[in-house]
Amino acid sequence: MSHSPRRMLSALAAWLVASVLVMSASVPPVLAAAKKTITAVMHSDLRVIDPIFTPAYITRDHGYMVYDTLLGTDEHFKVQPQMADWKVSDDKLTYTFTLRDGLKWHDGTPVTAEDCVASLKRWSRNDPMGQKLMEFTASLEATDAKTITLKLKEYYGLVLESIGKPSSYVPFMMPKRLAETPANQPIPEQIGSGPFKFVQAEFQPGVKAVYEKNIDYVPRKEPPSWTAGGKVVKVDRVEWITMPDAQTAVNALQAGDIDFMEFPPQDLEPVLAANPDLTMNVLNKFGYQTFGRMNFLYPPFDNVKIRRAAFLAINQKDVLDALVGNPKYYKICGALFGCGTPLETDVGSETLVKGNGLEQAKKLLAESGYDGTPVVILGPMDAITLKPQPIVVAQQLRAAGFKVDLQATDWQSVVTRRASQKPPKEGGWNMFFTNSVIADVGNPLSSTFLGARGLKSSFGWPEDPKVEELREAYARATALDEQKKIAVELQKEVYDQVIYVPLGQWFSPSVWRKSLTGVLEGQAVPVFWNIDKSE
Repeated sequence: MSHSPRRMLSALAAWLVASVLVMSASVPPVLAAAKKTITAVMHSDLRVIDPIFTPAYITRDHGYMVYDTLLGTDEHFKVQPQMADWKVSDDKLTYTFTLRDGLKWHDGTPVTAEDCVASLKRWSRNDPMGQKLMEFTASLEATDAKTITLKLKEYYGLVLESIGKPSSYVPFMMPKRLAETPANQPIPEQIGSGPFKFVQAEFQPGVKAVYEKNIDYVPRKEPPSWTAGGKVVKVDRVEWITMPDAQTAVNALQAGDIDFMEFPPQDLEPVLAANPDLTMNVLNKFGYQTFGRMNFLYPPFDNVKIRRAAFLAINQKDVLDALVGNPKYYKICGALFGCGTPLETDVGSETLVKGNGLEQAKKLLAESGYDGTPVVILGPMDAITLKPQPIVVAQQLRAAGFKVDLQATDWQSVVTRRASQKPPKEGGWNMFFTNSVIADVGNPLSSTFLGARGLKSSFGWPEDPKVEELREAYARATALDEQKKIAVELQKEVYDQVIYVPLGQWFSPSVWRKSLTGVLEGQAVPVFWNIDKSE
């Protein structure tokens, strides 16, 4: 649907008026004018606000505003102290973490080791690296108010990398009373110890989220580097504003009505790059992997032959052309763990990267006993980085002989609905698509969607003992050559069983007005500390 310039400007004007009315209802006009505020349009609207309940990146980004972590990861992929420092015993079996001074929750109470132990335990119930860490853990306890002691049953080389992982699920620290919420239920309130406070009174799910500077936050002294170093907040307030229409957001950015846009449409890149008032940069230099996930609980994808037929029908180029368009910003990549990583391999990926599997798909589907059960695909039409994949794959599956029910919805509804284990006819689903930063898929333990423990796994709930055996072997491997060999076997099994379907690697620049300085690069971006704003 096209929009005339006059209609778009009218919509923008209406939005701006509504924003002013909302702000004036809650903040005195003089005070509001005096506050240094960043207004940003993120890649999605925010509805789910518990970063342990969902791995969705908009919720992760929210988590980095409100919460803090015991450890961080710097630009050299090295784990660094954040809330805590650590010591390791000579036998490598005991890790002692000591909280730094000055840590307070947003309600004014001190951060304690008991809070952090409860937070780590809740995180570990959902996160694959957390789950594996706990399998090797003999005990995890608060030995005093500032000391967390983790004792291993046997040597495990990824303790720090697990607790310092930069992306979903991030082991964010929260008060014990919140961390005791079951991991499959959202926490009832937003109290962290991070650099910003969440303004609950101004939260309009799907419309607006507001954060104010936490004046009690004590940043580290080191310079910022990815999720490590000092998180120095230089503005008073950050507002995330939802603008589902990308063209409207671009117009608002060029007019100076917003300051930052996470993912502008790439077909408008030449226009934005030519604007002297704007800065454009790819903040995540390692990029994203986009992929599809099937539901193993219900027909038709409870049948491996039908999953394989779908896998053979899918090709990456069509998806990437629709998602990105410009080959400068994408890479056809058959590697489960990402291209450019130590575990890169192309085993089993020929049809994905060459697009030559359609006839095989038709043949296998005919042999599989497929009875025409509709494939319910969730299609978020409001997120420009997630809208094309379901549309393209739906067409590819239809070409192979599948009946497809592409259900248009919004991304936050997908985030909620994909957690449902109900049959597709009762509000469930058969397939959805998402994106992961390469940091989240770069090894067999960090990948949220690689776990294959049935109902203990992430959305889709695959069960595959061989996958779990190989992940266990990787966890115990001590040499890179051994890890690479395991990765090849694992990729073959994942593609044979269609645990999930990688659809390629892509990169996207963010764009912001030159009145903003100090925008940081990283694996979990954007972050809003270190950014200043001039008039």
